[in-house]
Amino acid sequence: MAEFRVSPGRPAPLGATCDEAGANFVLFSAHAEKVELCLFDQQGVLETARFSLRRTGEFWHIHVAGVGAGERYGYRVHGPYEPWNGRRFNANKLLIDPYARALDRSFALAPAHFAYRQDDPAADLSFDERDSAPETPKSILIGASPRATGPLSIPWRDTVIYELHVRGMTMLRGDIAPNLRGTLAGLASPPLIAHLRALGITSVELLPIHPIADEPRLGRMGLTNYWGYNPINFFALEPRYAAGDTITQFHRFVDALHESGIEIILDVVFNHTGEGDELGPTFSFRGIDNASYYVLPPHNRRFYANHSGCGNTLNVAHPQVRAMVLDALRHWARTGVDGFRFDLAATLGRQNGEFRSDADLLSAIAADAELSRLKLIAESWDAAPDGYRLGAFPKPFAEWNDLFRNAARRFWRGGPGAAPELARRLTGSSDVFASRGPLASVNFVTAHDGFTLEDTVSYAEKHNWANGEENADGSNENYSWNFGVEGPADDPAIRDLRFRQKRNLIATLLLSLGVPMLTAGDELGRSQKGNNNAYCQDNEISWVNWSLDADDDVFLLFIKRALSLRARHGVFRRATFFHGREEGPRHLKDIVWLEPNGREMTPAHWEDPGLLVFGCAFGGTDGASGLRRYILAFNAGPDFVHFALPEREGGPWQRLLDTSEADGGMEIEIPAGAGWVVPANALALFVESRTL
Repeated sequence: MAEFRVSPGRPAPLGATCDEAGANFVLFSAHAEKVELCLFDQQGVLETARFSLRRTGEFWHIHVAGVGAGERYGYRVHGPYEPWNGRRFNANKLLIDPYARALDRSFALAPAHFAYRQDDPAADLSFDERDSAPETPKSILIGASPRATGPLSIPWRDTVIYELHVRGMTMLRGDIAPNLRGTLAGLASPPLIAHLRALGITSVELLPIHPIADEPRLGRMGLTNYWGYNPINFFALEPRYAAGDTITQFHRFVDALHESGIEIILDVVFNHTGEGDELGPTFSFRGIDNASYYVLPPHNRRFYANHSGCGNTLNVAHPQVRAMVLDALRHWARTGVDGFRFDLAATLGRQNGEFRSDADLLSAIAADAELSRLKLIAESWDAAPDGYRLGAFPKPFAEWNDLFRNAARRFWRGGPGAAPELARRLTGSSDVFASRGPLASVNFVTAHDGFTLEDTVSYAEKHNWANGEENADGSNENYSWNFGVEGPADDPAIRDLRFRQKRNLIATLLLSLGVPMLTAGDELGRSQKGNNNAYCQDNEISWVNWSLDADDDVFLLFIKRALSLRARHGVFRRATFFHGREEGPRHLKDIVWLEPNGREMTPAHWEDPGLLVFGCAFGGTDGASGLRRYILAFNAGPDFVHFALPEREGGPWQRLLDTSEADGGMEIEIPAGAGWVVPANALALFVESRTL
């Protein structure tokens, strides 16, 4: 057994910090009565030493000489077990260091993880004396790991985001070694990077990569929290995502993607933790200082405020909890991460239960010299009654714009009154982001949550039976259309219509103002068999299927073409809204809404609930497109429509894209005065041949 020498050490910084002699350990707990540091052997099984920490204010600290990088450790925190007072200390439970940068294994929920006796009628008011150490992952002491890399800082206007799951992206990829599938090493492999680059992706957004705690209900059903929105630590990588040392592999992953010109955005969950409600397990925060880390209702502190809908709410209004969040963000930023997407971000803006755009945490992130230069994306809602806060976040945050998804799907489904809403979303949602510009809007037609693109055109109803909740989970309104057959269809006519509808949705996304986000596998025809909430399906329901038929190959080509069009024509990437003002030597309005006959639409046209056909002429001086004029023609109706193309001194028109053709059609010149027939359920894009 190793010999250790202990001294009081320093009360900062939080976490475990190596030095030449050993390491300094610091833990925050405002209400603990005693804290013990437990050291373990390299297998994380045998406890080799235990030391009591010294207290300075709300910080507990100790220096241990003789330890080094790789040491396994955990904490036992003593204090009253009084759930009715918000105190849930139980020193029988080994606790994860909130600042641990690595864990020795993934979480596997066990009965000993509960601080109370689950079979006791008193439930969480009872007390459990079992030692959880054998079942609990150990924190790993990490030495210095300096990083010289910085963010790529790709401009927002040039950004194309691709949302993916580390594991699901490569599990079915045959040209990646089996031991690398489902890991960051697999994601950083040449075949995957080549696929992303061929698409034209600039930024990957990873679903949560922090250590995951499975909900007890899922464990009883033999399922797992696949998506990962149930974290138990914010500084470490989930071990299952690494084929080896987690620190090294993450650094290699960052380097590989940055060398390929691809940014990394992490989906981070600071609204709740995986410890759940009052009947949940005790892994870390609950046992360290329940009353500080969580929002507890003042009238009954046994229970938890549940703004997240996941059982608890992390108390980011508390100075030390807020500091932990900022430290975690800086930690990942210093590894080279280019940005963050904040899950249920309305919770991060809550103070005294109410959302504020100038809340302390949001203001601190926006003012931070390191963080404010990164890409910051808010999911602008949470589960509270007043939780929908789209457009309320401060600069420099961008926001997921679910209004775009709903408008695009409703219009192409033929929904009444959908055209005016689509027009607002096409032009950057100025009604929502007036003070920040269109690049504050992250547009999408699919995301991890909801139907895939294939399922949006294949299912009229959700089919979530595999989740074990009697199909009651997930959204009931998906604005989808199955074209008369629920699920896969063999009829060639239905298949053709479905592919056309997918082309419509993707073209609408990529030809709109804002920052587009694609979802992994949509370009490959990925289906979840109608499951619109596959959070617990770590299997082929969720994994990306790389087996393509001929139609899938053509659709993949279409997406590449549409992305290339967006990249080549700066008007789709402009940073300012259209204003309907005249500009340029021809004194044309920068945007005009058109009837198919070429006349400008009137307010009466927009009031027609059956409006399914309209055009949009736009241009301007933004970007490389110069003063070139464009027309987008939309036809969500059942019949073909002839669109007039005005004769301009910009010369003949060219057709750039037509979703009625499987590959988007060739770029062809249209004779003056000829116009163009847009088939039913299709859109077409035209541009003047010359700039002025």
